[in-house]
Amino acid sequence: MKIEELRLRILFIILVGVVCYGVSLNLHFGPWIPALVGGWVATLIVVAERGLNQTSVRVIIIGAFGLALGVILANLIAYPLLLIAPLKSFAPYILLLTNLIFATVGVTVATKRETEIYNFLFRPSGKGAGASQGARKVLDTSVIIDGRILDLCKTGFIEGTLIIPNFVLTEIGQIADSSSSTKRARGRRGLDMVNKLQTQENVPVEIVDKDFPEIKEVDTKLLRLGKLMQATVLTNDYNLRKLAKIQDVQVLNINELATSLKPILLPGESLRINVIKEGENPDQGVAYLEDGTMVVVERGKKRIGQQTEVTVTSVLQTTTGKMIFTEVKEEPRTKRPRVRKIAG
Repeated sequence: MKIEELRLRILFIILVGVVCYGVSLNLHFGPWIPALVGGWVATLIVVAERGLNQTSVRVIIIGAFGLALGVILANLIAYPLLLIAPLKSFAPYILLLTNLIFATVGVTVATKRETEIYNFLFRPSGKGAGASQGARKVLDTSVIIDGRILDLCKTGFIEGTLIIPNFVLTEIGQIADSSSSTKRARGRRGLDMVNKLQTQENVPVEIVDKDFPEIKEVDTKLLRLGKLMQATVLTNDYNLRKLAKIQDVQVLNINELATSLKPILLPGESLRINVIKEGENPDQGVAYLEDGTMVVVERGKKRIGQQTEVTVTSVLQTTTGKMIFTEVKEEPRTKRPRVRKIAG
């Protein structure tokens, strides 16, 4: 908190206390108790204002809903009790106590269960719920730093709302502050990507304050949040995807999407490639396609540094991607005219 803000808040508390003191003198009450009560109320207002500034609008709305529901329940319970003759003399105290208790419980429960309440009130059921489940996508640290999610948003392949949890932003910030220059660059790239995602207009982005203090691992928090919000988790982490399957959380892996979009090459098709280095086996050459797919060229060692036309012999799918095996395409031989020997 800045010094100027602190001074203003202290001044506000003092002014409220002084006003209450002056009003109590005019009404011929004891001056000190109203002044202390006024200062206490002003302090509560300052604390509430500071807390509301750090709270999302959705939590405030759900909290207000819980408060209203608590007050309604309190009065539904209190007024029948006041029909009992011995309790009528305690009516103000009973009303105050029941309203205070139920309002506090209502706000507390609503804010702690705000995601479930929000889903219950504003999310459709049945087939619509299944459709909207895929519409909310929780981003993990790896997919933000990777950056390809931004291109997917711009091209319109991503629908719904992108959810960025605050604990993911915290992890990216810690990476950006790392002593390692490589990690620092990755972290700063991640923060830059968050800003770009927020400024693009194709897909809405929401920063969520929901956290799970009892859980230390960010991956576990992501899966808990995805299940809680009935959302899909977007990641590049292969292990996170396996863990999500165990916990029955829907996960999309950007790397798997990129692999599935690579062009399919069949044995017998021709390619024109640039052989750049030797292969593992003798006389092999290695080249790469534009998407990074490795191409192994049999008898390609002597073609290093040359544009070479090759024929696909087989395609091997691995956990890290595809490998294409080829052989150099034989150039057609030009027929030489046969010279007949004439005996002389």
